[in-house]
Amino acid sequence: MTDKKTVTSRRGMLKGAAVAAGAMSVPMVAMAQSTTLRFQSTWPAKDIFHEYAQDFAKKVNDMAGNRLKIEVLPAGSVVPAFQLLDAVAKGTLDGGHGVVAYWYGKNSALALWGSGPGYGMDANMVLAWHKYGGGKALMEEIYKSLNLDVVSYLSGPMPTQPLGWFKKPVAKVADMKGLKFRTVGLAVDVFTDMGTAVNPLPGGEIVPALDRGLIDAAEFNNASSDRVLGFPDVAKNCMLQSFHQSGEQFEILFNRGKLNALPTELRAIIDNAAEAASADMSWKAIDRNSQDYEALKKSGIKFYKTPDPILRAQLTSWDKIIAKKSAENPLFKKVLDSQKAFARRACQWENDYSVDFKMAYNHYFGKKS
Repeated sequence: MTDKKTVTSRRGMLKGAAVAAGAMSVPMVAMAQSTTLRFQSTWPAKDIFHEYAQDFAKKVNDMAGNRLKIEVLPAGSVVPAFQLLDAVAKGTLDGGHGVVAYWYGKNSALALWGSGPGYGMDANMVLAWHKYGGGKALMEEIYKSLNLDVVSYLSGPMPTQPLGWFKKPVAKVADMKGLKFRTVGLAVDVFTDMGTAVNPLPGGEIVPALDRGLIDAAEFNNASSDRVLGFPDVAKNCMLQSFHQSGEQFEILFNRGKLNALPTELRAIIDNAAEAASADMSWKAIDRNSQDYEALKKSGIKFYKTPDPILRAQLTSWDKIIAKKSAENPLFKKVLDSQKAFARRACQWENDYSVDFKMAYNHYFGKKS
């Protein structure tokens, strides 16, 4: 039997231990180590794409408090845009923000995350394939084969990209022949097959090249980026709709060693911030792109729908390119086979279930709108 004095003594000891533990916990929280990761985007500081990179970093920083901070630098701050992947893999940078198509030169299969018609998948469906249809594992396999020690998050489905900006609008396939044209990724092969002379310039170099006549036409991405990068100053015609990059998304890269060194809860914050940034980016793109599209029209820029014969020619050229690349590169064929299987099922569902929203738009605003 325990007497009353013993119980009282034990309670006092427990209370004292709790007070001591509480006292120790305060300085431990205050002294928690803060980690800063240096990121670079592949975008000029004024581009909305760089803003998307900053949006991701802010989500991480807000959730992590003072435990983790991602600092985002614009393209060229540490390395040129097309050297980002190597810089992250080597640890020169802790991470970065770009697009997978930029690494096309390392393995042509990487361009399949964005280039081409994706068997009818839009950008959000390509992300669905990546996350749930086997794409993520395939990308990891490709990076491993290249000895690139990085962790990749795909985030942010891009709206369909225009054919591009032209000094003169194109009306037929023959008009594309001989044009000096800027594009990247597998689109280089597609437009080359269509007869253009392709120059895969980084984003910040396109408008100066157009202005100096080094290229005749160029594609970049969207109304917001194109407007702020200065395309309307050097070309007055924009051709809308294209299959060359109709399903692209952004890539958030981390050096694997730097990421794995973080505590589990901080890695979880990064995982979830990439998905939150993906959703937020898709909503912001609708708002900002539509505003800038209206502003460009009001400023006198002429927009034209890319003629169907040119779109069909893209598909024909694409079929030739993927047949050739599949024969040369087993990983290329492996990615295509995975995309095709997912698209056959997912696109059938999408096409059968989705209503014609243009019908509703025309009902309320009229075709002239």
